[in-house]
Amino acid sequence: MVYCTKCGTKNEDTALVCVKCGASLETGTYVTRRSERRRAEEECFGLPHGGMIAGMVIGVIILLLGFWELMHIVNPAVFPSATNILGPLILIIFGLLIVLGALYRLGRRPLPPP
Repeated sequence: MVYCTKCGTKNEDTALVCVKCGASLETGTYVTRRSERRRAEEECFGLPHGGMIAGMVIGVIILLLGFWELMHIVNPAVFPSATNILGPLILIIFGLLIVLGALYRLGRRPLPPP
């Protein structure tokens, strides 16, 4: 039998958390709903930093669309298109902001250990 270090309850030898208080029997730390929710928010698509990965992919796609549209305007002989440059520049800036935001979040707050 394993005794909980937080509340002293007897638990099975194979138990990972206390049946009474929910404390981890391996480290003696208490697993709260808040920490579980925060950990779930950090994961996206079941991957650690999945939100950052999705943000990077979406940002890169928007950047590529902006550059593609800009190429239509810059080289009209190859890509005949309108001469309005504002739309592609907005796409490029928006995509760049998404990519930089994802990178900033990754560097600012690493995923806590499981």
